[in-house]
Amino acid sequence: MAHDDDFEPRLGRIRARGGKRGERYLRQVLRAVSSASGRALTAAGRRSRFDGSRIGRGAGVGRALADRHAAFRARRVVIKTRLVKIGARGLKAAKLHLRYLQRDGVTREGSPGEVYDAEKDRADGNAFIERAEEDRHQFRFIVAVEDGVEYEELKGFTRRLMAQMERDLGTKLDWVAVDHFNTGHPHTHIILRGKDDRGEDLVIAREYISHGMRQRAVEIATLDLGPRTDLEIERKLGQEVDQDRLTSIDRRLLRDAGARGMVEVAGDGRGVYQRLQGALRAARLQHLRRQGLADEVSTGVWRLSDDLEATLQRMGERGDIIKTLHRALKQAQLDRGPADYAIYDPSGSAPEVTGRLVDRALHDASERQYMIVDGVDGRSHWIDIGAGDSVEHINRGAIVSVRRRPAEPLKSDRTIERVASLNDGRYSADLHAASDPHASPEFVAAHVRRLEALRRSGIVERIDDGMWQVPSDYLQAVQLHERRLSVKAPVEVDVLSPASLETLATAEGSSWLDRQLVGDTPSTLRDTGFGHEMKGALAQRRKWLIEQGLAEEREGQIVYRSNLLAILRRRELTRVAAQISSELHLPYAEFEGETRIVGKYRRRLDLVSGRVAVIERARDFMLVPWRPVLDRNLGKDVSGIVRRDVVSWNFQRQRSRGAP
Repeated sequence: MAHDDDFEPRLGRIRARGGKRGERYLRQVLRAVSSASGRALTAAGRRSRFDGSRIGRGAGVGRALADRHAAFRARRVVIKTRLVKIGARGLKAAKLHLRYLQRDGVTREGSPGEVYDAEKDRADGNAFIERAEEDRHQFRFIVAVEDGVEYEELKGFTRRLMAQMERDLGTKLDWVAVDHFNTGHPHTHIILRGKDDRGEDLVIAREYISHGMRQRAVEIATLDLGPRTDLEIERKLGQEVDQDRLTSIDRRLLRDAGARGMVEVAGDGRGVYQRLQGALRAARLQHLRRQGLADEVSTGVWRLSDDLEATLQRMGERGDIIKTLHRALKQAQLDRGPADYAIYDPSGSAPEVTGRLVDRALHDASERQYMIVDGVDGRSHWIDIGAGDSVEHINRGAIVSVRRRPAEPLKSDRTIERVASLNDGRYSADLHAASDPHASPEFVAAHVRRLEALRRSGIVERIDDGMWQVPSDYLQAVQLHERRLSVKAPVEVDVLSPASLETLATAEGSSWLDRQLVGDTPSTLRDTGFGHEMKGALAQRRKWLIEQGLAEEREGQIVYRSNLLAILRRRELTRVAAQISSELHLPYAEFEGETRIVGKYRRRLDLVSGRVAVIERARDFMLVPWRPVLDRNLGKDVSGIVRRDVVSWNFQRQRSRGAP
């Protein structure tokens, strides 16, 4: 029995081992407890499996409120909830989330949103984020009262709701909120720290989140605004008849139809609804028939479409997006017709969208964001860009390019797999160069950066300095990884010009307009909307270039200097370098050909000619092409090699500062 004493601990966080692939550890525990204990008896004598919904604070209150049926005349409230893990990346996402809650145009007056808490009308959002730095998680709620437009302000309602939650949960709560009036339904975004008043992790029972919180909000709204009158109920039900979305009438029809999908016009009901239901159901069914979602099989008997619910939900989402587009374009004072609205579909072969960024905001409780891009094709595009931290902050008015993210291995992945297959599953820069003597150092370095990114996802392993272990199922693992990323970030966004179109016509720099003039103007350019504005800007830019002696008209055609872009870029760098020189009290050093760079990365500059990095050296400074990887090394020593305006950075070992 000596072997029973052998035990080798495996340190680290709990991972999803055993059970179903990817299943979280807590879910495995709950499933095991349910299997071991059988079915637990409920208060009503029915048996139900243990699902963990009563773990945490407020379980008893939530269960009691769940059994309390909402009064027919009670005000309705919708609450969306999200539990967010906080870590190194989560904290950055939390800061970004709070920034977007305070963006311009969310109040009734069109001004930025204001953060408030239980005591102050203007709370310090940054201080709240700093307090939450060590939190394991935080809760984010969106609370929308159906009749929220009747409130002059929502702060009082929110504070009473959170105070009631403190009594229900038995602890003080640390929270901030921002009210939004930029949609047809005023709502409040609430961020709640994941700590109780004793500094321990705050765990709220799922039953309270699902039922208790909403019921408390309903009680407060009904007390504030009074019960719904017969006239209000009749008016709101009447408004649902012609709506292209899932309504309360549809839900009742679906419930009455059951598995057979058959429903009668005459239904049951009490009070006001009993008097209205026949006429409302008949009118709604006629509307659904025009949409191809219902069919009358006999007098008073209807068959509902099998995909009625899903179709109406999609139609409702589309309607909300169209309203969002119209509202954002109106606020930006852009005259665009609904016929030119477009919803970007990243699936399949969606075309690339190029245009001006009009707006960017949150569009649901999952913190996914959207962009509205006024395209050169004359259409205004609504684009789901995924999680907020998947796309950097971009100023409104910037020129961007959006394309779908490919959910498949990259060309570099296939090269890595080929090199590894020739070397017993191992890859290194030397092995790559040996298998492909024509590969440039920059090309090989790009593959190493790809492996470093995949290492953080656990796909590959770095054995020692410069050597990588590549699994035999590398391409399959990468494909799964890319598919997961495409859900979080369905598109890739490139900033073509941080400056607005209006400033590019006379800009001292190699602008996006210049690249269009010396190259090919987009084939999708239409003489309408932003496309029309771009044509005017191109004409103005040609005139400016002729005045500057950088272009001339010959026989009805414009001929540009052969080194036009280089001249304009040099002009801008010289001007900006003079400003930086006065700040750093150092001279500016230009680079030519292949140059080794060793210095400290100071900051990024968004110029008309593109983004550059300020590298401070011992006796001077340089302006070199910027790469995203630099931002992780702000204020640190960096080294690299510049070849033809392309920089290969090396961050594996820091070197002393000095001139090259």
